[in-house]
Amino acid sequence: MTIDKTFDPAAIEAKWYAHWESTGAFRPDRPNAEPYTIVNPPPNVTGSLHIGHALDNTLQDILIRHARLQGKDALWVVGTDHAGIATQMVVERQLNARQQKRTDFTREEFVAKVWEWKEESGGEITGQLRRLGCSMDWENERFTMDEGFSKAVIKVFVDLYNQGLLYRDKRLVNWDPHFKSAISDLEVETREVNGHMWHFKYPLAGGETYMYVERDADGNVKLEEERDYIAIATTRPETMLGDGAVAVHPDDERYKPIIGKLCEIPVGPKEHRRLIPIITDEYPDPDFGSGAVKITGAHDQNDYGVAQRNNIPMYRLMDEVAAMRSDGAPYAEVAARAKAIAAGGQWAAADIDALNLVPDAYRGLDRYDARKRVVADIDADGLMIAVENKTIQQPFGDRSGVVIEPMLTDQWYVDAKTLAAPAIEAVRSGAIDIVPKSWEKTYFNWMENIQPWCVSRQLWWGHQIPAWFDDDGKCYVAETAEAAQALAGESIALTRDPDVLDTWFSSALWPFGTLGWPEQTGALNRHYPNDVLVSGFDILFFWDARMAMQGIHFMKEVPWKTLYLHGLVRAADGSKMSKSKGNTVDPLGLIDQYGADALRFFMAAMESQGRDIKMDESRVAGYRNFATKLWNAARFAQSNGIGGSQSISAPKAELAVNRWIIGEVVSTVERLNKAFAEFRFDGMADVLYHMVFDQFCDWYLELIKPAFVDGEKGEMDGESKIVAGWVLDQILVMLHPFMPFITEELWHALSDPAAPRSYDIIHAKWPEPNAAMDAEAVDEINWVVDTISKTRSFKAELNIAPGTRLIANIAEPQPSTITFIARQAAALARLGRIDDFVYVPVATNNVAQIVVGGDTIVFALDGIIDLDAERSRIAKAIEAVAKERDALAGRLSNAAFVERAKPEAVEKARADHAEKAAEAERLTAALARLG
Repeated sequence: MTIDKTFDPAAIEAKWYAHWESTGAFRPDRPNAEPYTIVNPPPNVTGSLHIGHALDNTLQDILIRHARLQGKDALWVVGTDHAGIATQMVVERQLNARQQKRTDFTREEFVAKVWEWKEESGGEITGQLRRLGCSMDWENERFTMDEGFSKAVIKVFVDLYNQGLLYRDKRLVNWDPHFKSAISDLEVETREVNGHMWHFKYPLAGGETYMYVERDADGNVKLEEERDYIAIATTRPETMLGDGAVAVHPDDERYKPIIGKLCEIPVGPKEHRRLIPIITDEYPDPDFGSGAVKITGAHDQNDYGVAQRNNIPMYRLMDEVAAMRSDGAPYAEVAARAKAIAAGGQWAAADIDALNLVPDAYRGLDRYDARKRVVADIDADGLMIAVENKTIQQPFGDRSGVVIEPMLTDQWYVDAKTLAAPAIEAVRSGAIDIVPKSWEKTYFNWMENIQPWCVSRQLWWGHQIPAWFDDDGKCYVAETAEAAQALAGESIALTRDPDVLDTWFSSALWPFGTLGWPEQTGALNRHYPNDVLVSGFDILFFWDARMAMQGIHFMKEVPWKTLYLHGLVRAADGSKMSKSKGNTVDPLGLIDQYGADALRFFMAAMESQGRDIKMDESRVAGYRNFATKLWNAARFAQSNGIGGSQSISAPKAELAVNRWIIGEVVSTVERLNKAFAEFRFDGMADVLYHMVFDQFCDWYLELIKPAFVDGEKGEMDGESKIVAGWVLDQILVMLHPFMPFITEELWHALSDPAAPRSYDIIHAKWPEPNAAMDAEAVDEINWVVDTISKTRSFKAELNIAPGTRLIANIAEPQPSTITFIARQAAALARLGRIDDFVYVPVATNNVAQIVVGGDTIVFALDGIIDLDAERSRIAKAIEAVAKERDALAGRLSNAAFVERAKPEAVEKARADHAEKAAEAERLTAALARLG
């Protein structure tokens, strides 16, 4: 097959992916081979490919294709997540467009509609992963709601419950008023918004007073006055209605006289205003605001911890849509009960939740309407000290777009602390290797301070919790309704918990649930534990750590041997990509423009351990040019009778250039193997890029290119044809995990038409050159390359035309140099434009000189350039660039600039300084060459 003149990625990508998938190429039958397994983080069934997916899946595909080339039984498990909230939202929007809503249907009817949507429109991302070239096991694609996986999810819930590791409790959660559901921290988006900070007086009970004294850092009195109140500040005045205490730091001398006293919440009917205690806790910061903090345990994460530590009642103020509660007894009645509790009365958590401490006048109001009323009423009483404009960090639901309300609700929790202990030990012992190691500290810190894991959600789409309640509220947990009924007794009426499980709960089973567990399948026994998990660091806790906990608990083995954590893909300026900023990048658009291979190579080249990736489309374009360079090199090879090799081992070679390139292959394979072992994706790409672009295309092909004699192209020698074909084969195989499409196309294009290759490159064998570096050949060709490169460089620096032919003088050449020149004279003349080497001193001062391998090579420039003019020109250029370099160095040495300027401005200054410093160094070397 003749290679087309123009490289067209689109033409080959669709062809080869369809071929691979239709022939089962992604799962060749290798029952006796060493297994190698990766599970793909399941994307949402509602999702579409974003640039983060492109990075994550490219890295996985590189590893899986490499393992396949090594002859391993490589399995890349693929599937999608049912994405509870996201999917329910998509289907509800469809209903809304038809003037319908979810509650028009029974739960079963609505779930059926979701399944219909899934079959018709879900899973778009799986087609997009194919566009990227992902060699996944599509024949066994999984879904977190499929029958087998659902069975595993339900069993895990029941087993954890029966083992005392899963329970129901009332705790603070992120509550989304739009979805009327708890959501995970990952589904909360914190934004800066313009808000207010209100400062209020909380009068001391009975009109009591104390001497309030403020001091400066040296202990001098700044303010001393008698007060009958304690001042607090809040950004959410409506939550004051649920205050259980005011807290101050135990070392705060200002408030020691009133610790243990009662103060009055300054809102609500005066005759029923509640009293709450002033307590001490380490949480308040004496230097922030007044140093006193109101504690509303049912509506603030930090307050929740204070309330738990100090046994402070937590009063819930809002309903499921974040409106002020309207249920329960009249305010006068419940306020009296709360007063009794504050005075030391006994109470139970269940009783507290029943108390609605919203005054009658505020009941049923939207939380923001209630805020306005509360502020106005306090101000009218003269108890507002001040209000200030303030930028605040506010949590929003990432899908609903509404403000999240911390809410005390009944939910199901996993005892994460117990499950975390073996997962911590697995990393400490090395059973799980986290790469890069720098993430271990973060992992340990989170796991050692882990909180109970909320796994229930108030949705209809998802795994419905297998728990049933009788009329007395007693709970029966079982895998089926029949089993639950058997536990309760046939005469007991049961109602199933309407909640569903968090999608992170089900996806935590992915490494073993996808392989058939709880059944002991052959796939499970062969492919668990997995070899590696590739994950973004941002889901280390939400998914990775939970897989470690569940895998070790249920399988008694770690889920994977290596956890590789990559960074995020950021915008070119380093900022986080977001739709609201308009700085997102569509990977499919990049594939359309540059090809999947170019995008994949960019991802690998930019993936440096412990660092985020800055999106740079020009680099993607550059790797498209790299692919084109390889394409043209293959066309050149084909036009010169070079075809695919039949040997995995290096061919015999006599010519130095061929022995050299074989050695370069040996070195490349060694360095590539090391980079794979260390998960250095940028190192892999760098090794390959320089082998292909520099050693093979720019030098080897040029060195063996037949010379033109009398206008006629000569014939390439037979040895070079054989070696070049073998080298090109090794390059294609090594490059295949990174650029699968172009390598497959060229693999077949270069095969012998009379005896086409019997297998695809996807099933080729990873290079084993079975050869050693030839030091003599390396020295010889490196000398030639260095001489030609330096000659070209000084010509460019001195504005000498590249084609100008020169005579080289070496006064005292080394014996090896004479040998090199004798053997490589043709290449030096053709590529370096050096017509002859003379072994005598040069007879003029108008010279340029280079040093190669210990030899000083001098070129006479009489009649070619004015040396004095060139020295003057270069000196002026050095002066100008040094001035710019030093100015940038001055800015960077200024601490104020580094600390206060935008990070991107500092980074640009550093890059500019490095560029100017390198330019000054290059010009100084050029000047030195003129003597």
